[in-house]
Amino acid sequence: MDRLFRIGDFVFRVKTPEGIALPPNFMLFACGAQEEAAYTYTMELADAFPQPQGKAAVCHPDLMVFAHGDLEMRYIGIKGTPGYYAYYEETDEAHAHVLLARTAVDMMRSDPVWLSLLALERRMIARDAMMLHCAYMRYKGEAILFSAPSGTGKTTQATLWEKHRGSRVINGDKALLREIGGRWTACGWPVCGSSGVCHDEDTPIRAIVMLSQGKTDTIRRLSPFQAFTQIYTQVTVNSWNRDAQQKAMDLIERLASQVPVYHLSCTISEDAVRCLEEALGG
Repeated sequence: MDRLFRIGDFVFRVKTPEGIALPPNFMLFACGAQEEAAYTYTMELADAFPQPQGKAAVCHPDLMVFAHGDLEMRYIGIKGTPGYYAYYEETDEAHAHVLLARTAVDMMRSDPVWLSLLALERRMIARDAMMLHCAYMRYKGEAILFSAPSGTGKTTQATLWEKHRGSRVINGDKALLREIGGRWTACGWPVCGSSGVCHDEDTPIRAIVMLSQGKTDTIRRLSPFQAFTQIYTQVTVNSWNRDAQQKAMDLIERLASQVPVYHLSCTISEDAVRCLEEALGG
């Protein structure tokens, strides 16, 4: 397969061997042949991977990263599973070569497993965009992003707005954030967690809401510094790459100074919707 895809403003080509079925959510981001690719991923099946070269920047059971100047090599695995299922190597600034273990072909139907082969967080931060762990909801033409650690209730709050205010969930787990025309905008992302809700749609951001569970519903607006510290924990950052880390921090600082960020301690009821609605001015 040789197809073009667009995520945010990043257009890229993916060349895969026959017989590899890509996740349906990823296919939502396919674009026409008239687009010009800024990057190309070429994939092959392999029985073994090259030996590591140089000094490891990251050495985890599920990820090893080796840096060679501005380029990276990665061995990619799954936490709790021995070995690696893929080898990723950037051959120049516009190309990456990916070797996929033959035994891992069926795993490519999984959104996060497939996306891990593309190192998209590297491409996005270079284009002034970043991924936020959040439930992305559209209400009256604007996005409200509910962010918190997994299990806090991001999707629950988004679906409460669907039920009681007729909003629409665009993605239940992630959003790509970038500035479009001077305004921060939430864009679609091809991974949606257990929510199963994934759409390729862009929406200007009204507010970001950091959640915690509570016995009553209370809300307060965060200062830019408070917002920065909380957003940083929910943004995908390659901490081993100092340039990328600094770029992410600069983007978060700009985001926190331009977009209202709240902390909502909430219940699972319409009262939580009313509480946030009042803070947003109706």
